[in-house]
Amino acid sequence: MAVFNLFKPREQAVPEQKASAAGRVMAFSGAGRVAWSPRDAVSLTRAGFAGNPVGFRAVKMIAEAAAALPLVLQDDETRYSAHPILGLIKRPNPAQGRAEMFEALYGQLLLTGNAYLEAVGAQGVPLELHVLRSDRMSVIPGADGWPIGYEYAVGGRKHRFTLGEGVPPICHIKSFHPQDDHYGLSPMQAAAQAVDVHNSASRWSKALLDNAARPSGAIVYRGADGQGSLSEDQYHRLQDEMETYHQGARNAGRPMLLEGGLDWKPMGFSPSDMEFLKTKEGAAREIALAFGVPPMLLGIPGDATYANYQEANRAFYRLTVLPLATRVAAAVSEWLAQFAGEKLELKPDLDQVPALAAERDAQWARVAQAGFLTDAEKRQLLGLPALADGDADE
Repeated sequence: MAVFNLFKPREQAVPEQKASAAGRVMAFSGAGRVAWSPRDAVSLTRAGFAGNPVGFRAVKMIAEAAAALPLVLQDDETRYSAHPILGLIKRPNPAQGRAEMFEALYGQLLLTGNAYLEAVGAQGVPLELHVLRSDRMSVIPGADGWPIGYEYAVGGRKHRFTLGEGVPPICHIKSFHPQDDHYGLSPMQAAAQAVDVHNSASRWSKALLDNAARPSGAIVYRGADGQGSLSEDQYHRLQDEMETYHQGARNAGRPMLLEGGLDWKPMGFSPSDMEFLKTKEGAAREIALAFGVPPMLLGIPGDATYANYQEANRAFYRLTVLPLATRVAAAVSEWLAQFAGEKLELKPDLDQVPALAAERDAQWARVAQAGFLTDAEKRQLLGLPALADGDADE
């Protein structure tokens, strides 16, 4: 027979423990670290684009230059002057034209490392194209790690784009990221520390102008015996006179009248203060470097990399604008070609880029003088489609 001890406390059921398996190896520390700004897309866009003139100008220059590039649509045999895809690109939606849509697409890619283009239309070539904000889009990975959909969230409402059979409704263009499988790394993330330094230097300069953070001089009081201090009334009176008659741009250069016992000691900028301005210029150069914009084009002093403005502008197009525009146009054309059921290629027309006119003229002349090449080979070297059999030269 079982014996029960009535005085023994009942054993309580241990609740199920729910915790992260990696929680025990997490370390919490933060003392003594530099206070950098947040690195999420919204914070970086606010600090590096909306709140920083160098980042704003760099993104605008690249996005506007890439969006303004003329585009050509061709296949292996024909360069099209009229095609449904060209009509769609020319007027992608009722609110935007070609330049506006591509500027928004390039801007999202530069600021967040990701760009999303939505196709609207049930069958055939889409009726409309819309650029979706990257900070609102989330990738939904499947069991094998590949995306099975996208989720777009706005104000508590979410819409899911499912990737299944057929052409995907979303074209996701992302920059290279060595440590992320689904999202790209933006130039703004690489320039985040330089943006913080530049913004902090601007705030320091603003405080210097508004609050006299570094006074230009000091008023020293000495009594009859060489020592002493002002009374409370005298102190407040002197402070009021300084604020009323000697602060602000309106009172710049006004002479100061000092009564007995008061002496003015001028104070200038220390060498460390002067180096602070160079630090701001260095941060601006790093921001321009991250985006691939020559500092000369942004008006940053001290740049001697290029001999003149024309050479810097040519390097800007050759090294930054064209690689970006070519990659984005290729991704968009490959996506739209699936809707059209054709093998098409959308790419920038280099012959219509003024900054590259000298290079293209030299290339055309060099190819034209190559007598050992056939006309078909010359056209291929210049990026032109092959001629039809009836149009080929004998």
